[in-house]
Amino acid sequence: MRQDLAPADIFRASVLDDAIPADAAELARLRGLPGISVSDLRPGMRTELARLKAAPEADPADDRWVYYPWRSALVAIVGATAFRAIRHDRNRNKLTIAEQRQLSEQSVGVIGQSAGHEIAYIAALEGACGLLRIADFDTVELSNLNRIPGGLFDIGLNKCVVTGRRIAELDPYLPVEIYPAGVDESTMDEFLTGLSVVVEVCDSLDVKLAAREAARRHRIPVLMETNDRGLFDVERFDLDPDRPPFHGLLGETTRADLRGLSNRDKAPHVMRILDPEQLSSRLAASLTEIDETVTTWPQLGSDVGLGAATIATAVRRIGLGHALPSGRIRIDLERELDGLGEPDRDDRRFAADTAPLDEYDEPRTALARVLHGIERAPSGGNAQPWVVRVGDSAVHLAVDPARTSGMDIGFRGSAVALGAALYNARVAAAAQGLLGTHEIVLGGTAPVSAFLRFGTLADPELAADYPGMLTRATNRHLGDGRPLAPEVLDTLAVSAAAEGAFVRGVTDRAGLGEVAGLLAESDRIRYLTPRLHAEMFGELRWPADDVRTGLDLRTMELASDEYAKLAIGGRADVMAHLRDWSGGAALGDYAHQRISSSSALIAVTCPAGADADLTDYVRGGSAVERVWIAAQKLGLAVQPMSPVFLYVRDDNDLRNVSAGFTDTLASIHKRFSALMGIPGHETVTAVLRLSYAPAPTVRSARLPVLGSGN
Repeated sequence: MRQDLAPADIFRASVLDDAIPADAAELARLRGLPGISVSDLRPGMRTELARLKAAPEADPADDRWVYYPWRSALVAIVGATAFRAIRHDRNRNKLTIAEQRQLSEQSVGVIGQSAGHEIAYIAALEGACGLLRIADFDTVELSNLNRIPGGLFDIGLNKCVVTGRRIAELDPYLPVEIYPAGVDESTMDEFLTGLSVVVEVCDSLDVKLAAREAARRHRIPVLMETNDRGLFDVERFDLDPDRPPFHGLLGETTRADLRGLSNRDKAPHVMRILDPEQLSSRLAASLTEIDETVTTWPQLGSDVGLGAATIATAVRRIGLGHALPSGRIRIDLERELDGLGEPDRDDRRFAADTAPLDEYDEPRTALARVLHGIERAPSGGNAQPWVVRVGDSAVHLAVDPARTSGMDIGFRGSAVALGAALYNARVAAAAQGLLGTHEIVLGGTAPVSAFLRFGTLADPELAADYPGMLTRATNRHLGDGRPLAPEVLDTLAVSAAAEGAFVRGVTDRAGLGEVAGLLAESDRIRYLTPRLHAEMFGELRWPADDVRTGLDLRTMELASDEYAKLAIGGRADVMAHLRDWSGGAALGDYAHQRISSSSALIAVTCPAGADADLTDYVRGGSAVERVWIAAQKLGLAVQPMSPVFLYVRDDNDLRNVSAGFTDTLASIHKRFSALMGIPGHETVTAVLRLSYAPAPTVRSARLPVLGSGN
């Protein structure tokens, strides 16, 4: 059977199963016909299926042969489930798999197959429905081919048949029903029965009104697009069945008033619907020329395409239960194109001076050097969560509760930072001959505070850390993976022990790889927890910002692709989608890559275990700073890591830090402690990544301590 002999009303392809005797006989008959082309597309489709990240099970018994009589073609394809998975895979995750399934339950009707042809096709293209019902009594003429994406071979065919054939060639599994006689008030109820949404894009005003009156009875939403300045119209009769058709713009006009009107007589009613003041100047001018210099109102294929895209978006919103109220809007591309402008090629976030930040004039007085040492102490997010007061005989440091964060559970992280500041003050005091006793005080006006009294005590070991304290910095460069010398951890353990703490860690490649995966997952959770995400990006500072608090982005040592990822990672709306999809594995790449390139990951712990109070965390913070300085003396780059569970002590803490990921965090925390060899009677005060790497690009700036409460 040749293409030119296919019946003019055939629009469905025959889907044949060669396991069914009758279908097998038909296939044998078709293969024997002259001029039949036979194609087996299954090998390529199976290759595509194997590449999918979420491929369904595909049983070869589900494969089918499809016969297209108008093309005299027989094609073998995979079964419907595999076919749809492949064809819709590139929709993800603009449409998730679950959303695709939800949309496949919709039935969409399209009245009118000039502009409606493209609307029906795009609905099928995107998988926005599981059934299409289309209506048009007219046949394709050459003048229709300015907006119907057909060809010369379609001239003379019913417009529904042309649409149906095009969709069958796209997806032979999608049911399409046609009304080639069109619809009127006598068939409208039948057409609308079972539909989820109806799109009305026909020319007959009486049919337009009949469609809306029937849609009110059936409680079906009606969508319309007029192809001029992108006018899009929504009538949610499903939500408000008492609303008047056309938003009441036609007043008391009835179907009888509209039936059989000439183009000229239609014009007043059309104007009431479209609002003549909002028409494009070219359409408005053309309307005055109907039956004079033009036959009817003009339409452009690009306008039809825009309208189809708008309708498809609305159909998705209805099918997914998203907000779409009754009303109208204009999506005017001409107006938008009038607003074209040059993109901003200058990133002013980098407009500040990029000179290294570690150049400074060393303070001249001994006391000023002690205060400068406090300034140089590390803190989570460079928050500098302390208030410093200086008296005649002592320096008082206290945790500032206003500078806490979601991960600073019970001010434990702030207490660690206070301990590091106290250690630096002791080091500077020892080097300047001012060292006296120190005391840590729990409670009072601050969660925890510390006093360093001035005196004349000698401590050569503390004083020896003074140069290292001044140059201590976070180094986030990737490491080269060299193993640590055997004595390195022993040396660091001695430094920790001097402050009453311990060093636990992992140095083997397998262990580092596993812990990298755990902390990558922790970072993913940090991104996906709204409060933690907001605080994390609230800490970041571009060079054009005041970089004396927060994290100067230059210290992150980001590659160009990581800057691009950061721009996406900072968007809360993107994180909301990833959270809904249980996705975002790539959000942990930064942590994973850096730990994997390291020589060791260590935890500095204090011996108090579950009974640790803030004074233990302060002492642990002093140990962290002492270990950090010792590691840099050994030529190591040091980067603190901040797993979400760092200061978690119990299930209640887990819920407070990230209620949506409590179970996952508990599992990660348990596995992390086991890998790091942290016994239950010890509490982690910091996790440090050690590596051999280039010097940091810049060091973080600091606020002057006397500006923070003195």
